[in-house]
Amino acid sequence: MKNSLRYLFIYNPAADKGRAASKVAWLNALLSGRKDSAMVTTTHAGHAEDIARSTILNKNCLISCGGDGTLHEVINGVAGKGVTVGILPVGSANDFIRNLNPHTRFHSGISHLFDAQSKKVDLGSVSFGKTDHRYFINSLGIGFTGRVAKAVQNVPWLKGELCYVYALFSVLAGYTSVKMKIKITLEDSFLELHEDVFAFSVSNGKIEGGKFQIAPHAELSDGLLDVCILKAVSKHKIFRYILKYLNGTHIHDSKVLYCKAKAVELTLAKPDSMHLDGEVYNDIMGKVEISVVPEGLSVLCHHYLPDR
Repeated sequence: MKNSLRYLFIYNPAADKGRAASKVAWLNALLSGRKDSAMVTTTHAGHAEDIARSTILNKNCLISCGGDGTLHEVINGVAGKGVTVGILPVGSANDFIRNLNPHTRFHSGISHLFDAQSKKVDLGSVSFGKTDHRYFINSLGIGFTGRVAKAVQNVPWLKGELCYVYALFSVLAGYTSVKMKIKITLEDSFLELHEDVFAFSVSNGKIEGGKFQIAPHAELSDGLLDVCILKAVSKHKIFRYILKYLNGTHIHDSKVLYCKAKAVELTLAKPDSMHLDGEVYNDIMGKVEISVVPEGLSVLCHHYLPDR
């Protein structure tokens, strides 16, 4: 890349169930004539991560153009390497950008990105399997939410919150609670559970799945992750919990354990699905180690347009 290049836009045309492909020409036109910027289009799963990793030595600002899945790939390519990441949301839910800039609506162009300031945010670090390691920036879910994320990928005809609601009910039909052994490292103590769990989530941001406030007290830069565990409940009661998750009041329920943690160790006796920022990892079994990386990533944070 040329030395004058400061901003590399990594564009995923497969975002928003392929609808993002229609905006490639739009972004190309906006970048035309800018000597400090360029765009590269991804062609396959994992490509955004490969591109991000290949630009580390240039210390450019990488703009993730897609949804939470594209951002997930980009951060896993540059985490800990001193690269700043910006976000152009053209995905379906765009959960992380909603957490970074709550109560706002998005700009229609890209000029705001060039005036934005950088901000440090925490990351979640996850080790699983024999040698697997990944980062997440917004949320992790194992069991119920992992399976919902998997179902979302198989619903191409819906988008946004409707897609998540449809997937939620389709998973619920045949779901049973999962036996988990969990050790949580709190700020000054430990907490252990060994029981059936309906839903297990670890969050850096408040919102997941468009509007579900899984972690209403989460802060992106507090050096802690928010753990939310819904213990085993009968399926006919889950509908009231869905409403509580939408407005964040579930954390006051006796069946819910909600706390801030430095680390979590989870052991699964049977294989299950896990999502990291909505990206699905199948057949997760055995020990899963989750920890916070305080201020692990620099992101562009700009003033969005206020809600009307």
